[in-house]
Amino acid sequence: MTGLLIALIVIVVVIVAIALWLVGMYNGLVTFRNEVKNAWAQIDVQLKRRHDLIPNLVETARGYMQHERGTLEAVTQARNVAQAARSSAGGAASPEAAKAEQALTTALGQFLVTVERYPDLKANQNFLALQEELASTENKIGFARQFYNDQVMQYNTRIQSVPSNVIAGMFHFEPMDLFELKAEEERAVPVVKF
Repeated sequence: MTGLLIALIVIVVVIVAIALWLVGMYNGLVTFRNEVKNAWAQIDVQLKRRHDLIPNLVETARGYMQHERGTLEAVTQARNVAQAARSSAGGAASPEAAKAEQALTTALGQFLVTVERYPDLKANQNFLALQEELASTENKIGFARQFYNDQVMQYNTRIQSVPSNVIAGMFHFEPMDLFELKAEEERAVPVVKF
């Protein structure tokens, strides 16, 4: 009888240990997924800041750049598309929002290159302050994107590795997309002189 009791206790302990291990693995996956969502939220905060700066920058430049209406409208249109993409994604990471932000980055680069042809505008203190704030925001966006991609890589690795891939499959943990530049023109660095 005591042998049976000991065997039963060992079986219960093994079952409890396996259950705790599975719960720990599940909780680890949830933590990784939430870290990815938080990293995207940090990008979203900086993108909001960028979107708030652009109208002021464009309005300041409008008086100086009367012959560059197309460039100003392209930046404004790209900003509006990016804001709409962010809104439709509900603040979550989405390929559409990433693509719209990349288009906005390209339009801003073209705008800043065009600014170089207007020395009076480059000397305007308000414009210089806005341009400096935008440059700072762009740096923060770059760092936030890098952090997001690091978190996505860790999460994707975890859900694709044995044995956590079994738990990930059972509970529908889906891989997440990296925030990356796909088009060659988006990879080109705009030439900007301050």
